Amino acid sequence: MAVEKTFCMLKPDAVRDRKMGRIIDRIEASGLVIERMEMCELTRSLAEEHYAHLAAEPFFGRIVDFMTGGPVVKMVLSGPNAVAKLRALMGATDPLKAAPGTIRADFALETSSNVIHGSDSVENAEIEIKRFFG
Repeated sequence: MAVEKTFCMLKPDAVRDRKMGRIIDRIEASGLVIERMEMCELTRSLAEEHYAHLAAEPFFGRIVDFMTGGPVVKMVLSGPNAVAKLRALMGATDPLKAAPGTIRADFALETSSNVIHGSDSVENAEIEIKRFFG
């Protein structure tokens, strides 16, 4: 089984509400390896670039404001099937639809503040790692 890399970001609500440690514990317990981790505040231009695929949506401004409203924790994770493993750990985008025991079901309050982001493909992981870590 090939080792993959994926990008993960704990969003401002996870940092603000002191959920980082419990979420990181779950990531590590899953067998994924944290290769790199940094806390930072996103610039508006970086958040706009990251969410450019949503630019036409009415909530685009709100998501950019949310993501630039406090620190985030960005990570590079690795392991067999890292992308799929992280996606399964996170659960559905809407915490009300996320399976019990997933990060979003247990820690998120609503779709607009759902504590975690993870790449949805190996190709997007490469793009996001470069975007956020250079």
